[in-house]
Amino acid sequence: MFGIGMQELIVILIIVLIIFGAGKLPEIGSGLGKAIKNFKGAASEPEKKEPEKIEEGKKS
Repeated sequence: MFGIGMQELIVILIIVLIIFGAGKLPEIGSGLGKAIKNFKGAASEPEKKEPEKIEEGKKS
């Protein structure tokens, strides 16, 4: 996974835990999940709108 092994992931998680504390981790996870969901929605949005633009151009 992206050249990161299990040991590196554990070290990163420990550093994040030390910096933000255990109480903030659910908030960070929730925010990250929402950001990924919004990014996926925005990435697929132009694909949905393209056929509409093409059909409007044909009607004119």
